[in-house]
Amino acid sequence: MPFHTRLLPNGLQLIGETIPSSRSVSVGFYVKTGSRDENVPESGVSHFLEHMLFKGTPRRTALDVNRDFDRIGASYNAYTSEEITAYYASVLPEYLPTAVDILADILRPSLRDEDFDTEKNVILEEIKMYDDQPGSMAWDNAKRIYYGGHSLGNSILGTNASVTALTRDAMREYFGRRYVAPNILVSVAGQFDWTAFAELLERVTATWPAGAAGRSGLIGHTGPGGVHAVAKEGLSQEHVLCLGSSVPAESPLRYSATTLAIAIGDDSGSRLHWELVDPGLVESASCGVDTSQACGLLGTSFSCDPESAAGNLDIVRKVLGDVRKANISADELAQAKNKIASRVVRYSERPSGRMRALAGAWLYNAEFSDPDVELARYDAVSLGSIRDYLDAHPIDELTVVGYGPLAGLE
Repeated sequence: MPFHTRLLPNGLQLIGETIPSSRSVSVGFYVKTGSRDENVPESGVSHFLEHMLFKGTPRRTALDVNRDFDRIGASYNAYTSEEITAYYASVLPEYLPTAVDILADILRPSLRDEDFDTEKNVILEEIKMYDDQPGSMAWDNAKRIYYGGHSLGNSILGTNASVTALTRDAMREYFGRRYVAPNILVSVAGQFDWTAFAELLERVTATWPAGAAGRSGLIGHTGPGGVHAVAKEGLSQEHVLCLGSSVPAESPLRYSATTLAIAIGDDSGSRLHWELVDPGLVESASCGVDTSQACGLLGTSFSCDPESAAGNLDIVRKVLGDVRKANISADELAQAKNKIASRVVRYSERPSGRMRALAGAWLYNAEFSDPDVELARYDAVSLGSIRDYLDAHPIDELTVVGYGPLAGLE
């Protein structure tokens, strides 16, 4: 499919892929900012700001924003991560100009006092709700312990104290610092006219400020090791996460890392599935790679009855130790690669999937993500490249964090 790229005079980067056979189009504005870009007093501001962008602009009220999206039948949303705040929509091709107009408009929000005060209460309630989700809280605590003072350990939601203390002026300053045109990528995929799209974006974003918005703290990290327990009353299960260092998003070894993680802990047919899930020892178990700019981790997790946690942790350690020593088998490699190929193809069949894949490849590696290239890179993963990964990132050297009723795991 034709790939397009254009850098606007204000520094806004546009990328796109036209898919003539598609009957829809997806567009996303990716702001290169997230919790890792926050200092301690403004913890949670990226996520809070994501909410505020839907509260109105000089041209639209909050009701207008939602109604305008609904009038064109858009599927739209936003999210905040450690590194990205994204705003996106999928529409019929004839409504792409309207979707772009709405998205570009909300990226220049009013940030009114009354909206700020109202939405702050919404965020505080969300923090309380999040506290009632043990799986999410387990990851948040494990990440905090693993990363320590590293910026990737910052909470996306922030804390009750940091959000309560945050002022509208502090949010406006953060917005002005991070939401500059050169720090934003626009990705589009589906049925659309590239020339008309680029001209529209240049017109609707012409007044957006240029400016530098870099990122500090771009260093690797290895966790402190050891076993840590975060006791939480009222939970019936213990959630255990075993974290180790991995490759950053820029590393070619990321393909080997992903393939290895699927062989170890995919939701079916993996080593952890047969060792823990199939015998009924745990409710769930998984292994995955979390890649970030300049840093990464490989995480293995499971949840089970508290009295079984220590024994199941021993099983996980043995599985990881065996893999580090003897690698996975050729059959496991082939199975993992087939699963990945199926997912890459199915994901690429939707414009929204291509829009996200384009954005991810450009944000981290400034390259065009073509499904055939991705398939070839995964196909090139070998037992030798996985051995190289295991030698560089010993998967059984762990920082273990338990979240649940237990005061200790050993």
